[in-house]
Amino acid sequence: MIIEVVLILVGFVLLIKGADFLVDGACNIAKKFRIPEMVIALTIVSIGTSLPELVVSLGSAINGHSDISIGNVVGSNIANLFLILGSCAIIKPLIYKKQTKYIENFINMGATTLLFVVANGLVNQNIITRSEGFILLLCAIAFICYNLYMAKNAKKISKKSIEKASFIELKKINIWKSIFMIILGIILLKLGGDFVVDNAVLLAKRLGLSQKLIGLTIIAISTSLPELLTSVTASFKGETDMAIGNILGSQIFNVFLIIGSSAAISPINYSLSYNKDIVLLMFGTLFMCLNPFFGKKDTMTRLNGITFVSVYVIYIIITIISA
Repeated sequence: MIIEVVLILVGFVLLIKGADFLVDGACNIAKKFRIPEMVIALTIVSIGTSLPELVVSLGSAINGHSDISIGNVVGSNIANLFLILGSCAIIKPLIYKKQTKYIENFINMGATTLLFVVANGLVNQNIITRSEGFILLLCAIAFICYNLYMAKNAKKISKKSIEKASFIELKKINIWKSIFMIILGIILLKLGGDFVVDNAVLLAKRLGLSQKLIGLTIIAISTSLPELLTSVTASFKGETDMAIGNILGSQIFNVFLIIGSSAAISPINYSLSYNKDIVLLMFGTLFMCLNPFFGKKDTMTRLNGITFVSVYVIYIIITIISA
């Protein structure tokens, strides 16, 4: 018991340092190549911080633990949306850029809706088949292509933000050092995530908790720690684009890439009891889509953040009680 607790604490330290390296390295590359931070966050950062979910879900699918595989992704996306996005908004109100407001928010809504559809019978009810897995993987490729297109047109998209960085400041950025920081950050996040997840699961099993409860709470929160630390770190540093992009990108890749890969390897048995969790996720995602158009324009306020975090706390309490 003591060993597991110590290793969990070590994992947290690795996660904190990994998030710091990843954010700094990614921001430097974005500035150096004049690519919008949102594009970097939606790709490199979000895939890097989604590694724990990928490893856990693939391993669970291969070993036949469908409840953990599905629960991990659904629980992680709920944590990303309500806990992490809410926390970031509390730290600093989040400003939605035009492309996020009109495009990425709705891609995220589409991904969540597609997950609900394939889980409830696009081909076979209660089973996410290999063919559905490949459909999700194609969506992941399409999303990556979209971001490559955005990067290619970066000068037009981020002309004003580019003008803020002087030539001298750009010249000081060491590209190889930034790449090393990103790689090191991802490695530390992966190692930290493994320490926390593996030992949290061991503790949970000793307490006799179900696979579904473990997947939706302990593993979901643990594998979301890289996103949490990365987005919170970005918020404290004033990099709100990085914070929003990391959360959105992680949610989208969790569905398209992780569920897609898991189902392509081995069809996933889906329990209809997860529907209420996905419905909550859909409502939260819909609010995120509509939020820029109502209230304080293009802004997720601290009050919105407090509301999101409160919803998450209530959700966790209800999940534990009803388990």
